[in-house]
Amino acid sequence: MAEENCTVVTDFILLGLSGRRDVQQGLFVLFLLVYGVTVIANLGVILLIRLDPRLHTPMYYFLSNLSFCDVCYSSTVSPKMLADFLSEQKKIAYNLCVVQMFFFGAFADVDCVMLSVMAYDRYVAICNPLLYTVTMSRRVCIQLVATAYTIGFMDVTIFTYCTIQLSFCSSNIINHFFCDVPPLLALSTSDTTTSEIAMTVSCSCVVGSSVITVLLSYSYIITTILRMKSAAGRRKAFSTCASHLTAVAIFYGTLLFMYFRPSSNYSMDTDKVASVFYVVVIPMLNPLIYSLRNKDVKGALKKAVDTRLCTG
Repeated sequence: MAEENCTVVTDFILLGLSGRRDVQQGLFVLFLLVYGVTVIANLGVILLIRLDPRLHTPMYYFLSNLSFCDVCYSSTVSPKMLADFLSEQKKIAYNLCVVQMFFFGAFADVDCVMLSVMAYDRYVAICNPLLYTVTMSRRVCIQLVATAYTIGFMDVTIFTYCTIQLSFCSSNIINHFFCDVPPLLALSTSDTTTSEIAMTVSCSCVVGSSVITVLLSYSYIITTILRMKSAAGRRKAFSTCASHLTAVAIFYGTLLFMYFRPSSNYSMDTDKVASVFYVVVIPMLNPLIYSLRNKDVKGALKKAVDTRLCTG
């Protein structure tokens, strides 16, 4: 009977990160700067890889796709969040909320799988260097990227379908700064048990398989590096993995904290802080990690700058 008397929700109100006006203005400046760096740095990496022939390798092909995903999933949230900092009422239409949740989840999933693909690429390069060009052919690289996108969009389709089946009768106020699954489940007046089980299984398959791929790849990589007799060879092999390991640790660590902690420890305020790091900070950090710790990228950047200065 309660479901029959339910008023259809046409929009949601996002509470955001803070209700204080002065704090919101400060956050607007901060996050505008971060988002600007995110877009410029990631698009810069993509352009650099495209222009420099030395970076036309599988590793950098995957990195350019990772940068594209970082720009996309940050852009599904950051522009709306920035606009809300300057708005009195932080409204978002129901349909736009679903669209935001879908594309954020899709590109975040692709990011997750792409990191495991990059781990496999490093495994082949270090453990089977003589077969690298054959194993990681252009066709295989395209298939791996296509698989990552397929898995990401299929997984989030399950999330989205489960979410739109829910009813929202008691309130339309979301205690978050964007439309994400946990706050929507908390807001729903429907029985969310089935949806939570379906989402948990689906998410566990994607994240679990990605984490296992990363762990297996690096267990073989570490074993191979330790067997190397040359100290210089060990340093060189490890240096090719250092940037990726850093990105993996930050991404998966935040992801596991956000979505796989016990429900008894769930706090919306803690979730907001973790979400800021996951949604805003990580997409900015990835290109910086790969450029500052990678000789090839730094070399390509220096060459591009020198060429620009000479032609200018």
